[in-house]
Amino acid sequence: MPATEPDRTTLQPGPGGPGTPSPWAPAGPVASLVTETGLVTIVEGSSFCVSGRSGDILADLPHGLFVLDTRCLSRWELTVDGHPLEPLTVASDAPFEATFVGRVHPGRQQADSELLVFRRRHVGHGMRERLTIHNFGTNPARIEVAIELDSDFADVFEVKESRVCRRESYSITCTPTEWRSVLEAEGLTKAVALHLSRAATTEPGRLSWALDIPARGQSELCLELDLAVGDHLIEPRFRCGQPDEHAEPTRRHTAWRAGTPVLETDHPALGQAVTRAIEDLGALRIFDPEHPELPVIAAGAPWFMTLFGRDSLITGWMALLFEPSLALGVLQTLARLQGTRVDDATEEEPGRILHEVRFEKAASLALGGGATYYGTADATALFVMLAGELRRWGVATDVIDGLVPHLDHALAWIEGWGDRDGDGYVEYQRRNPSGLVNQGWKDSWDGVSHADGRIADPPIALCEVQGYVYAAYRARAHLAAEVGDLATAELYDSKATTLKEAFNRDFWLDDRGWFAIGLDAAKEPIDALSSNIGHCLWTGIVDEDKAAQVADHLLSPEMFTGWGIRTLASSMARYNPISYHNGSVWPHDTAICAAGLMRYGFVDHATTVIEALLEVAHLLGGRLPELFAGLDRRDLSVPAAYPTSCSPQAWAAASPLLLLRTMLRLDPSAHRQQVNLAPTMPQGMTRLELHGVHVGDRTLDIRWERGELTVDGLGSLDLLATPRPPVHDS
Repeated sequence: MPATEPDRTTLQPGPGGPGTPSPWAPAGPVASLVTETGLVTIVEGSSFCVSGRSGDILADLPHGLFVLDTRCLSRWELTVDGHPLEPLTVASDAPFEATFVGRVHPGRQQADSELLVFRRRHVGHGMRERLTIHNFGTNPARIEVAIELDSDFADVFEVKESRVCRRESYSITCTPTEWRSVLEAEGLTKAVALHLSRAATTEPGRLSWALDIPARGQSELCLELDLAVGDHLIEPRFRCGQPDEHAEPTRRHTAWRAGTPVLETDHPALGQAVTRAIEDLGALRIFDPEHPELPVIAAGAPWFMTLFGRDSLITGWMALLFEPSLALGVLQTLARLQGTRVDDATEEEPGRILHEVRFEKAASLALGGGATYYGTADATALFVMLAGELRRWGVATDVIDGLVPHLDHALAWIEGWGDRDGDGYVEYQRRNPSGLVNQGWKDSWDGVSHADGRIADPPIALCEVQGYVYAAYRARAHLAAEVGDLATAELYDSKATTLKEAFNRDFWLDDRGWFAIGLDAAKEPIDALSSNIGHCLWTGIVDEDKAAQVADHLLSPEMFTGWGIRTLASSMARYNPISYHNGSVWPHDTAICAAGLMRYGFVDHATTVIEALLEVAHLLGGRLPELFAGLDRRDLSVPAAYPTSCSPQAWAAASPLLLLRTMLRLDPSAHRQQVNLAPTMPQGMTRLELHGVHVGDRTLDIRWERGELTVDGLGSLDLLATPRPPVHDS
């Protein structure tokens, strides 16, 4: 449809008209950093700090300051006159900083303390903490401030899994202005140094200062910690005596906030969730010092602050509506680290896209310098799939063209190493006995099982992986068609059609009305009912005559909790609502299911799921966790937390952005100069404005109010009032 006036198109009311007034309270400020477990996590790149709400890092809990996957501080406890502080509040204006406010223990015969302590902590390749002690009394105060501290150099997973072993090969030295801990192990030296702005009485595990604070006055201390690996100093982002506004994390985060689209809506839960999503995705970005122009996404805080192929690719896809540069950085970085050889230890294979990068034995923050593991069945297809989608958005087309050789190497892996027995399906079976048993997104040891509870035997061909491969074939055909390579386009269209026919024959359980979660080593269907089938809707591999049954199963009482879609149906033998992958709810998984439901035209199903997940976000202060318990809403009126859930976690953080795109039913096709846009909004919303959406060289402002849609900035783009057909993608 051509624009009815310059750069503007208006469509009359359709699906998603005005509803009842919003049931949610007005959106407030960005959510607190304090989780339900009382932990406070602050993050900058691959550095993060986990503490209690007082700011203390306790030695017997999974707390710590981590840089390069190494715990640089395992203890950091502040006392005044021998007493810990009484925590009052925690405040934060950016993901990499927090201010802990605590009251000093009252003196004898005092009802209230007159001393208040502010602990202003900044994380970035180390840590800086500024202590300000305020005396609100009318008399001077003489106090002793002490910090009990230690550095155990534990690996991040040793801490997460509570299996830290005391290392005997490290030493501690002290001077009045520096505390230093050094570890020598496996031919590598790591040194943690704490620099003090004021001379202290120092011991191996304790620092103390005798301070005189005038009446109505204050006293300050600044402590700065850095890490060196070998001869390489990890340069701290924040230093004592330097203004915060000039620090690189501050400048980057300010630019990030200014550069993302702006959402305005009268649906507070959506507005709050999107605001939190933008904040968290900005915090989870990693900048490789060797390629600072290519930001990538860490999987999640606190335990996965590194590049994961699958997580970063899916997060990049979800964030396309708001920031395509994330997807671009992920693609270019993964292409640079793409497998080139056969290595059983790392499971590297030519063309394969990595699973994760780890820094523990690295000497720098360069992604190429870390230990890389390739044991994943799905990242390679998702890599091709995302490249095709990014091209649809018309972003950096020259860069995408330059990635085509990497895409073809990935497709060669899919049809070679990935298809172990030549049956046309990508399977996985670990090559390293210490590698991942399951290599799809449900990668826990028991994440793939039959309906009767038997663990599936590898090699396993997962249903959603075949969907990703189908979408990868469609993406490659699309890229070829754009440059006039019709032979390649026809080849991959044919591959996609063949795969789809085989999949709907071999994976469909006609007596159950759903797709098997996979095929096992004997090529027998793994017949459990799982959320994986929703990913198949998302990719378009499902035949339309089967889609309605899939949609109904996803919204059945066995699968839909009222808060989200369970990973495994409650009728399955291994169902456990508080397990990691066998009945819990993962927001990204639920959001992908909603997108798949909407793609096939099940608007009511999709809207029900979207509204449920947005209400979860609202109840949790705007931030969706990595996962939560799969308990039914009828049994519990609030979503129950999963104890070790990451928060923020990348694809959970990006889920509200995919929900918004699903609600808008927005699908660009830049090469055709078209934008498909057919909003269908949740109950209670009457207005939505989204300013600054990039499609090709155009910047769109989208306004929807009481069913009427207006889009500014289209230029030569045609606006189509129907959603993109579900299966004809090229």
